Amino acid sequence: MAKNRLLAERNRGWLAGRDILALNLISSPGAGKTTLLERTIRDLAGELTISVIEGDQATLHDAERIQKTGCRVVQINTGAGCHLEAGMTGRGLTQLDPPLGSVVLIENVGNLVCPALFDLGERAKVVIMSVTDGDDKPVKYPHAFRSSEVMILNKIDLLPYVQFDVQRCLEYAHLVNPRLRVLQLSATRGDGMDDWYSWLREKSAKATRHEAPSGPGM
Repeated sequence: MAKNRLLAERNRGWLAGRDILALNLISSPGAGKTTLLERTIRDLAGELTISVIEGDQATLHDAERIQKTGCRVVQINTGAGCHLEAGMTGRGLTQLDPPLGSVVLIENVGNLVCPALFDLGERAKVVIMSVTDGDDKPVKYPHAFRSSEVMILNKIDLLPYVQFDVQRCLEYAHLVNPRLRVLQLSATRGDGMDDWYSWLREKSAKATRHEAPSGPGM
């Protein structure tokens, strides 16, 4: 962990020196991270320059999906590992070579435990959950929500078809992290995506002004 922290700070300095916003996206499998990235890249094309680091235990499937958007992407396969580490991320950044003033979105391995514990040098963590996950996820996996600045509640278009109490989920999330910003959206249908894009634009603008990374919920 001490070595990871040192490498994370090195990554953070490398990113800051290039005015690059890096976000660490964490979620359980199937929450919709890759779909969110695909839509974000396409909708903001020409406005934000986005590159992606894909983390999975195996396969190139997600990187191939991202590549079809025309976006720069690097796949990192962790094998038996359940999360990305700062050293892996640093090597991925070198290979990716993102442009100055751009955005790097890091899609971590699908897991709400280990990825929350490892700093990659990102400016903020974004935790993504879907309405198919169960409304008690924030209290079952508190560190993932406590360490994040934003929670995205995805797949709200499915609410009529699942048993999911949105209000209870939000109460649980703010019990764990009172400053957590919550965005409700459907990456498939497009509902609520403008709120996500506004936040992304704001964070990107701050990164180019060399502002210090904020704590969770700021």
